[in-house]
Amino acid sequence: MITRNLNIKKIFDKIVRGGLCSALCWGVLVAMTVADAWAQNTIKDVRTGQQVDGIRIVLDGTEDFDYDAFLLDSPNRLVIDLKNTQISGTPKIAKNKLISDFRIGNQAKIDGKRLVFELNNNVNIKKKFTIEPQAGQKNWRLVIDLSSQGLSDPSSKSNLNSKYNGAVKRKKIVVLDPGHGGKDPGAIGRSYRTYEKNITLSMGKELQKQLEAQGFKVYMTRSTDIFIPLRKRVAIARNYHADLFISIHADSALNRNARGLSVYTLSETASDKEAEALAERENKADIIDGMDFSDNSPEINDVLISLSQNDSRNKSSKFAGYVVTEMKQRVKLVSNAHKFAGFAVLKAPDIPSVLIELGYLSNYSEEKFLRQPAYRKKLGEAITKSVVRYFKDPEIASAL
Repeated sequence: MITRNLNIKKIFDKIVRGGLCSALCWGVLVAMTVADAWAQNTIKDVRTGQQVDGIRIVLDGTEDFDYDAFLLDSPNRLVIDLKNTQISGTPKIAKNKLISDFRIGNQAKIDGKRLVFELNNNVNIKKKFTIEPQAGQKNWRLVIDLSSQGLSDPSSKSNLNSKYNGAVKRKKIVVLDPGHGGKDPGAIGRSYRTYEKNITLSMGKELQKQLEAQGFKVYMTRSTDIFIPLRKRVAIARNYHADLFISIHADSALNRNARGLSVYTLSETASDKEAEALAERENKADIIDGMDFSDNSPEINDVLISLSQNDSRNKSSKFAGYVVTEMKQRVKLVSNAHKFAGFAVLKAPDIPSVLIELGYLSNYSEEKFLRQPAYRKKLGEAITKSVVRYFKDPEIASAL
C-alpha cells in the first residue's frame, strides 16, 4: 500500500531498461528506496463516529498506511495491524453501543502496532480505504466502516452455527421505483392512450413478486397512483438502506418506428458535478448514510463523496451489463442498450442505481406488448435473473 515505493520502482525500472544507470545512480536509487520504505508512520489520532448502521473508525497518520484489518470472534473484535508504525501519545476511545473496549499492543514481527476494538455485537467491515493528505492537510487517513445492519446479537443460537464469523447473512434489499404517478402520467401511448405511470406500477408489482420469490427484501417507492418528487424517491431508497435501486420507465419518441429496451446509469460528468454540489451542502449527514463529517475539511468531504459515488457508479454499470445480457435473449434492445444520463433518481451517492426504459409507448407493437401481463412477466424474469447474477458476482458479494 506504500504508493511512493511503487512510484520509485517504476522510475527505477525505466532507468534500468534504458541503460542509463551508473554505479552512483544505482546507489542513489537503492538509498532512496530503502529510506522511503523505512519512513515510519506515526499515528496522531484514533477516533470514532456514529453512523446509522454502525461505526466509522478513523486513524490519522504521518505516512501512507501499510495495514491489515480483520474481524475475529469469541469474543467479537476488530483487529488492525499497522506495519512500520508508532503511536503518538495514548489514544482513548469512548465506549459506545458497539465498542466495549480498546487497546494497543506491539507487533515486533512487523515493527508496528496492533489495535484491538472489543465489540458488543456482530459486524461486517463495510468499507476500508485510505485518503491522501489534501490541500492544507498534513495527515493521511485510514477509514474503516463497521456495519451491524441485519446481523443478530452474538448470544443468538443461530449465530453460533453460522460460518460467517458468527453473523447471520441478511436479505439483500432491492428498492423498485415505478416512474411517474398521480398528476404526472409520464408518456402516453399513441395507439391505446396507455399511461406510462400505469405500466411502470404494474411492472413494479410483477417484479416485486418475482424478486421476493428469490429471497430478496423488496420495497416500492410507490404502490399506488400517487405523485412522488424525484429526490424523495432517492430518499426512500436510502431510508430502506437499499443494496440496489431500480427505476422503471417506458420511453416515447417522435419516430413511431423507434423501439427497444434500454438501461441507463449515471454519466461520469453528471456524477462529478453531483459530488461537487453535495460536498458544498452544509449538512452532510443526510447525504452519505448518516456519516459524521463534522471533523472533516471540505476537501476531505469531497473525496469521501466522490469515492462513494465512484464505487456506486461502477456497481451500477456492472448490474446494467447483466440486465442487457439477460434482456437481449428475450426482447428487442436499442443499439448500445447501456446508456448514460444525469437522471435525478440515479444520483444517490451510496446506492447502485439503474433506470430501465421498458420500451417505447410511441411504438404500436411495444405499447401493445407492455399492456400484456405475460410480456411484463417475461421482462420481470430477465430483471430478476440479472439481480441474482449481480449479487452472486464475487466482486459485489465481497463488498456487501
